Amino acid sequence: MNGMGSVGGGDAGLIDGFGRAIRYLRVGVTDRCDLRCTYCMPKGFKGFEEPEHWLTLEEIERVVGVFAKLGVSRVRLTGGEPLLRRNISQLASRIAHLPGIVDLSMTTNGTTLAKHAKALRAAGVSRLNISLDSLSKACVTQITGREDAFDRVMQALEAAQAAGFAPIKINMVVMPGVNDQEIAGMVEFCMRRGFVLRLIETMPVGNNARQLGTLPLTQILEDLKQRFDLVPEIMPMGGGPARYWRQAHGQGQIGVITPISQHFCETCNRVRLDVGGTLYLCLGQDDTLELRPLLRGGISDAALSEAIKDAVLKKPWRHEFNDKPEKVMRFMSQTGG
Repeated sequence: MNGMGSVGGGDAGLIDGFGRAIRYLRVGVTDRCDLRCTYCMPKGFKGFEEPEHWLTLEEIERVVGVFAKLGVSRVRLTGGEPLLRRNISQLASRIAHLPGIVDLSMTTNGTTLAKHAKALRAAGVSRLNISLDSLSKACVTQITGREDAFDRVMQALEAAQAAGFAPIKINMVVMPGVNDQEIAGMVEFCMRRGFVLRLIETMPVGNNARQLGTLPLTQILEDLKQRFDLVPEIMPMGGGPARYWRQAHGQGQIGVITPISQHFCETCNRVRLDVGGTLYLCLGQDDTLELRPLLRGGISDAALSEAIKDAVLKKPWRHEFNDKPEKVMRFMSQTGG
């Protein structure tokens, strides 16, 4: 850790203006990606952060350390595609060893995971979320813009299981008219292979995602409950917003993330840090804190802690995806996942 001061003891933790405790930090380590998924980053997008503006690994470690002292115990490494960041396993190890961090996970598109899985597991990454929106190679190519994406994700799943990751969660963004007809097949695939499927509503972040539209998952969930004999999962399955169900007489589990049809803002416990040091207090709002100027201006850890606490007090009550879907113009890859 950077020795530019220390956070004093006795902190009450990170509590926003509505009494919600912030315990979960999502860290975007890059805004680059080797795919162009239609709901995340438009084809031909070139508005990437300049490398000199990226937080260094040391700066990321320092910020996460301050958050940990404020009570954040869960960290997720995201992107863009986090495995494109050089020395990502080294960063993971440093974060995993910070006092107070009890859960370090990663969301990845899987294209290069096969060669990184063992190193990530050894570094202390305990859980993986791998994006896979279809079991059709042609559909995956259509969504991602890359012909070998499906094959690489299949290799990634094998490598992740071999490295000992459990549970492995599959993220499926459900898009009307694109892959919604594959939901039951994806449930069966994940149950057969021992993966936890997470169905995610398309969020209207950026023009691409808004044009895709959102398929409410509430009714689909009711159908899945009947078909697969699902009951609510009692055991926690992570620190995020998904609600989980399991088979009443089996091992299969699914999660559903419904930011549009059934928002979960009243229990929001997270903030997001992007690669350039912008702290986003809400995925669906523009409230932010710019940390890079503070870090490079010589701020002490104690003052950084106070700045973060002051910002979190201003965290909005909820997003406005339903009321003002055009409000957030940035893309998912720019926000830290």
